[in-house]
Amino acid sequence: MNLIPNGDREESPAVLVKRLELPFKNLLLITRALTHRSYINEHPEALEDNERLEFLGDAVLDFVAGAWLYNLFPEKAEGELTRMRSALVCTEQLAEFARALDLGPAMRLGHGEDQAGGRQRDVLLCATFEALVGALYLQNDISFIQHFLHPMMEAVSEQFLFRDDLQDPKSRLQEWSQGKKLGIPQYVTLQASGPDHERKFEVEVHIGGKVYGHGVGRNKQTAARMAAQATLEIIENSEP
Repeated sequence: MNLIPNGDREESPAVLVKRLELPFKNLLLITRALTHRSYINEHPEALEDNERLEFLGDAVLDFVAGAWLYNLFPEKAEGELTRMRSALVCTEQLAEFARALDLGPAMRLGHGEDQAGGRQRDVLLCATFEALVGALYLQNDISFIQHFLHPMMEAVSEQFLFRDDLQDPKSRLQEWSQGKKLGIPQYVTLQASGPDHERKFEVEVHIGGKVYGHGVGRNKQTAARMAAQATLEIIENSEP
């Protein structure tokens, strides 16, 4: 796999496949994985964006990261494994994986999104990486996905997996709520506003039928983490 960056120039799906030595027989699938909805809005001939593949890739990433951590750390408890997995598949880390593969130049974006710096935005890089994993899964099997992802996970594992200050607030909140027999926190999106390149999401946390913290972010994941952090602060201030 050749990870040499291509600078700021645009890159076709065919060139990306050749550069990364990806096993795609059908270029339509990889093209879809690289297509943001802003591109569809400006190119009606394009059939589908990458949001369904993003959904699939997100699930595959959760499984592969969880299985890798489960086997690598047999002594770790469920809560700690959950925190470590969250760190591996968070938006910022998946965006870094996308940068390592230099996916930015191959992303198919609308003109406005491109001009607004979409190729460097964490949320779009993360979504494209998830869609790529989803597309790879459809073309291959889970063992190939593990072979594809494990080296990237290993390269960053020692960097942050054991640092307490990088524990995901959503995981910490889930540990608290389950410890109090309140079930799993539910994250409810209140609204999404703004243009594609400046989206703002508002999310609140429901635990045991009660509304807790509120968060705002440029994507649902960030807004949910902010809401979880706000909830943790509410809990810390209210508990003796």
